[in-house]
Amino acid sequence: MKITGVRTFLMQAGSPGETAWSAAGRPGSGKTGASFGSSRNWLFVKIDTDAGITGIGECSGWPRVVETAVKDLAVLLIGEDPQDIERLWQKLYVAQMGHGLTGVVGAGAITGLDMALWDIKGKALGTPVWNLLGGRVRDRIRLYGHASTPAKALSLKARGYTAVKAGGVAGTVAKVAAIRDAVGAEMDLMVDLHGPPWLTPADAIAMGRALAPFNLLFLEDPVAPDNLDAFARVRDALDLPLAAGERFATIWGARPLIERELVDVIQPDTGRFGGLSQLRKLAAMAEAHHITVAPHSGSLGPVAEFAAIHLLAAIPNALMLERVEDDWPERDTVITAPPVIEAGHALVPTAPGLGVDIDEAAVARFPSRRNVGDAAGQYEPGTEREHLYVQTRFRRSRAFEGSKP
Repeated sequence: MKITGVRTFLMQAGSPGETAWSAAGRPGSGKTGASFGSSRNWLFVKIDTDAGITGIGECSGWPRVVETAVKDLAVLLIGEDPQDIERLWQKLYVAQMGHGLTGVVGAGAITGLDMALWDIKGKALGTPVWNLLGGRVRDRIRLYGHASTPAKALSLKARGYTAVKAGGVAGTVAKVAAIRDAVGAEMDLMVDLHGPPWLTPADAIAMGRALAPFNLLFLEDPVAPDNLDAFARVRDALDLPLAAGERFATIWGARPLIERELVDVIQPDTGRFGGLSQLRKLAAMAEAHHITVAPHSGSLGPVAEFAAIHLLAAIPNALMLERVEDDWPERDTVITAPPVIEAGHALVPTAPGLGVDIDEAAVARFPSRRNVGDAAGQYEPGTEREHLYVQTRFRRSRAFEGSKP
């Protein structure tokens, strides 16, 4: 079997409903659906073979730019045997040496291609990808959703979710207190501070201490994760499990977090971490340090979600999978069938390969227009809407606004 072609499918996806991304759909924004304000692209890639088997993958890490990288790398795959996954991964990686090896653009390109190779191999052998990764450890994957209000958290609880995550740095303590009061002790609760570059270790520590009474499953990105000394300072000061990893590309980027045991939960982005080939290696590295794996999936499309389900089905240290339960309404229309969700869990698929494909005509209905958003709205301190590096100090009281003294 030989690779005969590589095709890309770039689309503009609409804004999800319960994350900081959702500024485009907020009342008063004047933007809805797959508008410029949603600033979210999905990039799918297909690898064709002379055996009539086609593999599907998904790339993240700045999809509009990644598409160019995929097309640049595609020539290296033509004529190759798609079943030689590790050899082809190394070929693609070494080909980037002249451009730098640490970025999410290059890793995002390899991710989609690698994912598609695993899909081809599973189809060729007539078995699910999780079986190629070592076999099934579990037949369903626990999910967690996003909630910014008690009502949303209760809605997820009613649908069988047992874990929910809140985020942001404005009014966070009061928000989390209200959610915990509403859902009781039956649900796990997490908080994502998003690690903006201006959030100091002192502020993150103060926030962590204020959140400690709510018995968090983990505190995510308390500071910028690329500032490892700051992360270590937070680690030493708090008796809370910490999580990070969504911004990194490849095992070499995440290695310090694991080897220094700065986190209890590692969160690789399934669309930009170098594919299933890298994800399985990361899981083994984490296992050696008793660290669990909970892939980031909040902004990704549906193919990367399937890949994450296969990974978590096959590793012993899987914690759970992030899912935007009430995502853009068109999400499920661009694939052949959505994952099966029951009582807050994703059922592990049994079809050969990844068990999913895109509807090319449906994807074509949403052409890409932009993939850069106004991130300041995610951390707005007041009405200034300053950009992150200009905003050297947010109004500190906002973090604890409405909380009990």
